[in-house]
Amino acid sequence: MQIKNNNLKFIKMKKNIIGITLLLFFIGAKAQERIKIDGVAVVVGKNIVLDSDIEKFKKELQQRIEGKIDITDCEILEEVMIQKLLAHHAVIDSIVVAEAEVNTEVDRNISFFTQQLGSMEKVLKMYGFNDEDDLRSELFEIQKEQLLIRRERASIIDKIDVTPEEVRTYFRNLEKDTNLPEFSAEIELAQIVKTLKPSEAETNRVISKLKDIKLEIEDGYSFRLKAIINSDDPAVSSNGAGSGGLYTLTRTSGFIKEFKEVAFSLDEGEISEPFESGFGFHIIQVEKIKGQERDVRHILIQPKITSEEMNAAKAELVKIRKEILEGTMTFEDAVIQFSDDIETKHNRGLILNPESNDTRFDLTLMDPNLYGKVSNLKAGEITEPYYDEVRGESKMFKIILLKSKSDAHVANFIKDYEKIQQLTLQKKQEETVEKWSKTKILDTYIKINEDFKKCTFKNNWKKE
Repeated sequence: MQIKNNNLKFIKMKKNIIGITLLLFFIGAKAQERIKIDGVAVVVGKNIVLDSDIEKFKKELQQRIEGKIDITDCEILEEVMIQKLLAHHAVIDSIVVAEAEVNTEVDRNISFFTQQLGSMEKVLKMYGFNDEDDLRSELFEIQKEQLLIRRERASIIDKIDVTPEEVRTYFRNLEKDTNLPEFSAEIELAQIVKTLKPSEAETNRVISKLKDIKLEIEDGYSFRLKAIINSDDPAVSSNGAGSGGLYTLTRTSGFIKEFKEVAFSLDEGEISEPFESGFGFHIIQVEKIKGQERDVRHILIQPKITSEEMNAAKAELVKIRKEILEGTMTFEDAVIQFSDDIETKHNRGLILNPESNDTRFDLTLMDPNLYGKVSNLKAGEITEPYYDEVRGESKMFKIILLKSKSDAHVANFIKDYEKIQQLTLQKKQEETVEKWSKTKILDTYIKINEDFKKCTFKNNWKKE
C-alpha cells in the first residue's frame, strides 16, 4: 500500500525510519570509534546519536519515500531520539530478547547484504570490517537494540484498537480537508509451480563420486586440489573465503543449517559422508578446531537436471495453462492437482506478500523480476511458463495468474475500508507512543548538542 500524500508523511516517515535504523547503523558501524572525529548530536539515556547519523537517515529516507518530501534535520533527529528513548526504557523495563532470536535476525540481515553485494568479501570491504566475526559482533548489538525497540513499542500499543466510528471520523476529516490519500495500483497473484528434481540415478552418481573423492583424500590426495577440480561452489577459485574450498565458521555463522550441523559433528581431520542441502551434495573435512571456530574444507557437487527433464516440466505447465484458458479446468483445481509449492498449494495458489503478510502487492514496490512478468497482464491472464530458482533451496518452472488488479485511486471509504482502518490504527498508535514519550522524556537523561538546541521539537526534549 503506497500512500501518496504529503500531509500524511509522518505516519509513513516513522514506519520507514524504524525499518531503516538497522541499515543506517550498519552502514555507520563502529560509532564509538568515530566519536573522536564525529560530533555527538544527542545523548538519550546511554544512547548516542552522531551528527553524521542524521544525514545518513535523511538520505536513506529520501531514497525510500516516493517523491521528494521536505524533511528537516530537526524532524529526523526527533524521530531518532524517540527510537533511542524506546531502547533506553526497554532496558529499564527488563524487556527480554533471546540470544538465539538475535542471531536469527543477524543471519537474515547478513544474507540480505551478501545477496545485494554479491559476496561476503564485498560486504566486509564496503563496510570496513576485518572479518565475518567482526561484522557479526557489531550486527548482534545493533539487532538486539532493534528487537528491544520493537518489544517496548509493542508493549505500549498492545491494547490499542479502533472502532468503526473512529475509522469513519478519520476518513471524514481527511475528506473535509481534501487530504484523502491516493493508493497505488495493487495486484493479487496465484501460482502453479513444478519443482525440478534430479533423477535417482543422477543423485546416486553424485553421491558415489563424492564417496570416491573422500577415499582418495583419505589415501593422501589434497582436499584443496580435489575441491578446485570438482567443486561446484563458485568461491572455490576465488582469493577470499571459500578459496580451495576453505571456510572458517562458528555456530552463529551464516551458513546453511545442514552445513553447520555436519561441520560441528566432526573431529579434527575427519571427513564427512556425503550429505544433502538445498545447494546439492557435500563432503566436509575439519582442518582445524580453534575454540568456537572451525576451519573446514568443503566440496559441493550439484546433481544435473537434464534438458529433457526441464523441457518436460515446462511442457506440463504449457498443457495445464492451455486447459485453464480453454475452461476445461480451473486454476484452483490445477493448483491442487499439480503444484509442488507447499506454501501456496493449499491457499488456491495465492502468493503472500512477505512485507504485509496479505495477498496484495503494490506494483511500485514489487521485486523487479516479478514486476516485469506480471505488470502488463490483465486480471485473469496467465504468464507463459518461466524458469525460476531460490538459491540454496529449489529450481522450478512456474506460471502465474494475475487474479485481481486495482488501479491507482483516491481512497474510497467502502472499497478501501481495511486500508483506512489500518491508517486510523497507525495514527492512534503513533499518538499513544507520542503521549508515552512526553512522560518518559521528563525522567530520562537527555543532552542535546548546542547546534540542535535551536530546533523546535514537538516534544519537550530540551526540558525548558
